Amino acid sequence: MEKLPFRYIVPLALLALCATLWAWDAGRWLLWLAVPLTLLALWDFIQHRHTLRRNYPLLARIRWLMEDLRPFAQAYIVEDDLEGRPFSHQARALVYARAKGDLDAHPMGTELDVYSDEYEWLSHSIAPKDTAPEYWRLTIGEGTCAKPYSSALLNISAMSFGSLSARAIEALNAGAALGGFAHNTGEGSISKYHRSHGGDLIWELGSGYFGARQPDGNFDPEQFRDNAQHDQVKMVEVKLSQGAKPGHGGVLPGAKVTKEIAEARGVPVGETVTSPAAHPAFSTPIEMLEFVQQLRDLSGGKPVGLKLCVGQPHELFAVGKAMLETGIHPDFITVDGAEGGTGAAPLELSNSVGMPLREGQIMVRNMLVGLNLKDRVKIAASGKIHSGAQMAKAFALGADWCNAARPFMFALGCVQSMNCHKGTCPTGVATQDAWRQQGLVVEDKAPRVARFQKQTVHSLREIVVAMGLDSPWDITPQDMRERLNGARSDAIDRIYAFLEPGELLADPDSTAYARHWKAAQASSFRRA
Repeated sequence: MEKLPFRYIVPLALLALCATLWAWDAGRWLLWLAVPLTLLALWDFIQHRHTLRRNYPLLARIRWLMEDLRPFAQAYIVEDDLEGRPFSHQARALVYARAKGDLDAHPMGTELDVYSDEYEWLSHSIAPKDTAPEYWRLTIGEGTCAKPYSSALLNISAMSFGSLSARAIEALNAGAALGGFAHNTGEGSISKYHRSHGGDLIWELGSGYFGARQPDGNFDPEQFRDNAQHDQVKMVEVKLSQGAKPGHGGVLPGAKVTKEIAEARGVPVGETVTSPAAHPAFSTPIEMLEFVQQLRDLSGGKPVGLKLCVGQPHELFAVGKAMLETGIHPDFITVDGAEGGTGAAPLELSNSVGMPLREGQIMVRNMLVGLNLKDRVKIAASGKIHSGAQMAKAFALGADWCNAARPFMFALGCVQSMNCHKGTCPTGVATQDAWRQQGLVVEDKAPRVARFQKQTVHSLREIVVAMGLDSPWDITPQDMRERLNGARSDAIDRIYAFLEPGELLADPDSTAYARHWKAAQASSFRRA
């Protein structure tokens, strides 16, 4: 007798169960469970779209359940403290503890293998120097701008309203106001939720020019001026690219353009909006710097900077040559690493395009130092920075301040469920569903945001003190060491090239960047 195919077994078994329960008076109430399962199994049995459901009615749906639960099971059951990606459990636990004001100490010593390449360290001093101020501020735009900005050393990185919920934006801005640091709007422009608590804003202007956009998508100077001169806006950041999806534009489907999002971005309700990959307002390095100067003038003299994930090295040096030729320079450059995050990005771009923060930051630092421009153009480092130690390492490589995005989301309660792109964030942080946002109470989360920032900057101070230095800007590449293998390590400046002041001007051919410098031209982003 031919064996009955498995796909018949479950429906027949459920039908038999239903018949049995019907005959058993005491058990008829169980039909409320058995009948729906039977109907579901029969539907799986006859449908043609999914092979697994047709061959394994009802049971195949367990696979979907496990797929949905996989991120949670992996995070809480499978991974150890150091394995989680993009942020390990240990990293998230540190942020949670600092945000809640809990003890953030760690027992029994490091869990890292100090003889593997996962360990790198900062060199402490025999004579620690506990005379450093409790907090430092950095003046950006001094000597160039009529309204320079006194910035904290850790600010909230770019996250748009629309990617984040209204309550998340409110809590972040309220936390920034409490803690005296800045909140980057993201390229989705300035919403009413960014303005609701008075926290300092860095207005990010992307290629879609949201908040300063003409109906055809081009830049609108008058609209920009009206928004940029608002007292709450302290700086403007021109986004050229971001680490998670460098060189990639975006499309906001009309279905997602609600009244509130349309109001913030200056676009029609329900209309699909495109952000091109490149800026329509400029096409050459010189034109880009002229655009920077135009924004500075229109804003009333506020600092204007560039944000980019480093890609083609010759393009970066082309910007440097344009600075020399025009005498115009941005007030800061935000370097976003390929390890940076986003709400949604093509996997290929996230995994395979863009320079990591360390290499990108060193290259930007070398371009500015090599052209004697580092004292005029500040560097912000952005890319998985969640601790004082990471801040100190960024300073060692030339950063003047740091930005963080996902750690501030953790401070709001994000559990890294990896549902940002689906709009089903269980903590109400990255969703527009009103009911999902109900659990995020602004008055509760804003102090957590402020505490995390304060404790992280305090941990930076403790490292500076341990290193015997006066400020984080005194940390140099030789103060940071990296493993080459299990038996050897060396200072960072012996592993990567760090140019001396003016070296690109005096003798570019002797540097590691000779071919990129030769290929760079101020009049074009193409290779010479």
